[in-house]
Amino acid sequence: MATHEDPGVKQVFLDRKLLVLVSLLTGPKHGYALMKDIEASFAVRLGPGTLYACVGSLEKEGLVEAMPSVDRRHPYRITPRGDLEVRRAIAEVARVTSVALTRVSAT
Repeated sequence: MATHEDPGVKQVFLDRKLLVLVSLLTGPKHGYALMKDIEASFAVRLGPGTLYACVGSLEKEGLVEAMPSVDRRHPYRITPRGDLEVRRAIAEVARVTSVALTRVSAT
C-alpha cells in the first residue's frame, strides 16, 4: 500500500515538465544542476534519461532552449513562452489545490 511519502506517488502527481520549468525560473541550469535542484526542492529524483527526455520535449515545444556549452556542460534556460506557460500551469495547480483542500477539510 502506497503512502503520501512514497516517491512513486509523488511522481504521479508532480508533472516532470512542470518541475523542470519551475527549476529554470531561477535561472539557466545544466542537466545535473536541474536534477539536484528538483530533488532538493520537490524530493523527486529524476534520472538522466528521464530528465533529458523531458528537456528535449520542452525544447521541441519551444518552452526551453539550449545555451552555449560551458566546460562540457550544456545549460538550458526557459523561453518567454515557457515562462508564460509555467505561470499558467502554476495558477491551475493552485486552483485545483484550493478546491482539493476545501474538500479534504470538509470530510
